[in-house]
Amino acid sequence: MKKTLADALDARGYTTLTAVQEAVTAPEAIGQDLLVSAQTGSGKTLGFGLAIAPGLLGEGDVFDPADAPLALVIAPTRELALQVKRELGWLFENTRAIVTSTVGGMDMRDERRALARGSHIVVATPGRLRDHIMRGSIDLSALKAVVLDEADEMLDLGFREDLEFILENAPAERQTLLFSATVPPAIAKLAKSYQRDAIRIATTSGSKQHADIDYRAFKVSARDGENAIINVLRYYEAPNAIVFCNTRAMVNRLTTRLSNRGFSVVALSGELSQTERTHALQAMRDGRARVCVATDVAARGIDLPNLDLVIHAELPSNQETLLHRSGRTGRAGRKGVSALIVPPAAQKKAQRLLGWAKLTAEWDEAPSAEAVSAMDEERLLANPDWQMPVEESDQDMVTTLTQAFTAQQIAAAYLRLYRERHSAPEELSDIGEAPKPRAPFGPSVWFSLDGGRDAGAEPRRLLPMLCKRGKISREDVGAIRIQPKESLIEMREGAVQGFLTAIGSEMVLEGGALLTRLATPPKLDRAPRHDKHSGSKPRKPRDAGPQAKGKTPGTTTPVDWNDDPKPRVKKPKPGAKPGHRKGPKPIAAQPPEAVVVEPAKPRRPAGGSKRSDGKGDRPRGPKPPIGKPSSKKNRARRAAAGNAGGMAAPMRKGGGKR
Repeated sequence: MKKTLADALDARGYTTLTAVQEAVTAPEAIGQDLLVSAQTGSGKTLGFGLAIAPGLLGEGDVFDPADAPLALVIAPTRELALQVKRELGWLFENTRAIVTSTVGGMDMRDERRALARGSHIVVATPGRLRDHIMRGSIDLSALKAVVLDEADEMLDLGFREDLEFILENAPAERQTLLFSATVPPAIAKLAKSYQRDAIRIATTSGSKQHADIDYRAFKVSARDGENAIINVLRYYEAPNAIVFCNTRAMVNRLTTRLSNRGFSVVALSGELSQTERTHALQAMRDGRARVCVATDVAARGIDLPNLDLVIHAELPSNQETLLHRSGRTGRAGRKGVSALIVPPAAQKKAQRLLGWAKLTAEWDEAPSAEAVSAMDEERLLANPDWQMPVEESDQDMVTTLTQAFTAQQIAAAYLRLYRERHSAPEELSDIGEAPKPRAPFGPSVWFSLDGGRDAGAEPRRLLPMLCKRGKISREDVGAIRIQPKESLIEMREGAVQGFLTAIGSEMVLEGGALLTRLATPPKLDRAPRHDKHSGSKPRKPRDAGPQAKGKTPGTTTPVDWNDDPKPRVKKPKPGAKPGHRKGPKPIAAQPPEAVVVEPAKPRRPAGGSKRSDGKGDRPRGPKPPIGKPSSKKNRARRAAAGNAGGMAAPMRKGGGKR
């Protein structure tokens, strides 16, 4: 190993190499094409940096002045590419290497200028790199090594054509390294096409799961999924945690919920710009945020320091995604926890995913509020600050506190301050327990708030505003009735005093809306909404059927479904023959001389003209059918119309053309 690289590893505290790093730096692997499969978090980035170093540096320990790129590293996502750039930056820092990046979402003009100034190593995403090649802003003629990091993910994301285009434009005499968590047939085919006598290195074991990741499957009731996430975060209190969701909508919902509960949280989804995503990850790295809520695509390949907890808020669709998610923790020898939130409807799916991924998880119920509180007490007593000597700068304040208060008062105050810095855990219901009926609300007080239906007021917006501003819970609010000009709010009598103290004497809420306490409960219309403002009319009560005749409309008589139902008999109309279908009486059944048509007010046929004498419409003769046989009913009508006009209407069998 080059001395400059060894010094960089020593400065970072590396004393031993991982299995994959030792395998790619073995003497027989130097300068050879490699097809490497290794677990996520096994040090692959540092591994391929060490693997390509001998071919790039040659006999020296430092690089010559930068010109055309010597090495190309391709990663599937922007976050992973920028992370690789940072890792290679400190690894090659003593070699005077210039590492640049070309990724989507960044200014392409800045990238062109950086490439024109020269670089030794370029880290890129496939699409942006192809754009630079087609525009002629990058010169690949001097390439000595090409690395495809997370090759399986790049194929899953649809970058096959881009990768083939890049590899075909690279020099034939090069070292090609493919790193992938798995080697499906598509990766094997890509390696066969673009590698020469590649050495196969596999440090993964299909029968053994990651030793540094503890898999936990938490069973929760269907309505306690988000509450369980809060309790898991509070139970472990990891320095960094990531919560995976399947959709952007769930990311936004969960981010808002955790933020309202006092967690320092950031979101990471595809709808964010590159600048916003970079700021979110930086907030996690420098400690300004502790929880990251992300989708799978946005969090592919990211590496966060001290990431000790991964929570699957929603189960992934396949076992590969489960492994990639969980692989964000348990990296570089650190222990981590991968927690699955499993409601009853998803238990079989969770078991299938774990079985397909060959993982063994410990099944248990989600941490209860009591378990979280007990863990808080354990962490409090184990804090090393208890054993630290008093700082000289703090001695005066310590003396003041001990003289002014008793030991019990100081301990109680410290405990309250400690709990204020942490979100309170949630009470979880028993799995499979039916929802408890709502307890009686009890005595209440009504308030009137300016702005009603005409102003777009909605209970789902008013309720969180009232709880946050008035420092009350959802259980303290009863009915919310939206009227045309005002909103009526019912509040538990015991919470009114604290509510009024929190909002102040001015009784003004967000947007300047005035809140008024009502002396008596308002008279509310309990019927369905049909006031003059809605423009609708009340519905008539539905007829309950023959069983309810003689009773109040809208009431029914219970039916014994065990009795055999009586057959429904349709009463024939007067004069109808048994078995005769509804319709005009066939004229052909009577002798022609017996046909008598009574003078009657004829119905105006379509297209008929109006008589000038006002005695009705003049019926027209029958029109012959066009291309389609007429029915028996229509033939009878035409015959009747023809006889009414004083002439017999000839008919043909089947109603064909005349």
